[in-house]
Amino acid sequence: MKTTKIIIAGPRGRMGSEAVKLVTQTEHFELTAVVDHKYDGLKLSDLEGFPKLDIPIFTDLEKCLQTIEADVLIDLTTPEVGMAHTRTALKYNVRPVVGTTGFSKEDLDELESLCLDKDLGCIIAPNFAIGAVLMMKFSQMAAKYFSDIEIIEMHHDQKLDAPSGTAVKTAEMISAVRNSKKQGHPNEKETLTGARGAEYEGMHIHSVRLPGLVAHQQVLFGSDGQTLTIRHDSYHRGSFMSGVKLAVETVLMINTFVYGLENILE
Repeated sequence: MKTTKIIIAGPRGRMGSEAVKLVTQTEHFELTAVVDHKYDGLKLSDLEGFPKLDIPIFTDLEKCLQTIEADVLIDLTTPEVGMAHTRTALKYNVRPVVGTTGFSKEDLDELESLCLDKDLGCIIAPNFAIGAVLMMKFSQMAAKYFSDIEIIEMHHDQKLDAPSGTAVKTAEMISAVRNSKKQGHPNEKETLTGARGAEYEGMHIHSVRLPGLVAHQQVLFGSDGQTLTIRHDSYHRGSFMSGVKLAVETVLMINTFVYGLENILE
């Protein structure tokens, strides 16, 4: 199998450090550089907690791509940085795999257009955990039979966006098979603003942020005399790496823009 040359943006983050382990421990992957907002010119081996590998650190992705050969960029940063990195990677014919959430519809439309122009693959995944993707797919199946739905997503207290990209993606997938419906009592009133959470086509989405959590979501369905709960829990960020690996291997074989890991699962 041909070796895939990979750059990782955000290597010191919790997800990024797991991605470094994945790439360095996968036989047909090669880590050629990392991009970080600090430590320009140093080596990854200079940083505590990383493998003793002679991997250069750049603070500027464009400079990195001008000097380092790569097939794929794995970006695990923030929405603003991730958007800029994805544009830059496509400019240099490098295929992005992006795990950052919080992209707007306009951002996604722009990236899809760029992929079309460059004839390159790009995968953006709100969640790389295979179990979470299955949770979303199962929820879409259940929504054909249960029209009253609430989504509760729970994450660590350092997460910047609310609701999570997974919750929004779940709501979007459900809405594809469910007619918009106003839920609850028609005269319902919030006595504390926000008590019923955000609303998406009548569904309510609730965001919980607490230390000790990693990434958790449950989708609750209700109908006369019964409820159904579909839940997924990630207890460690290593749970996302099987999806990252799948995305890297898949993005090399496609020339289109993909939003959501569910679109590449068989």
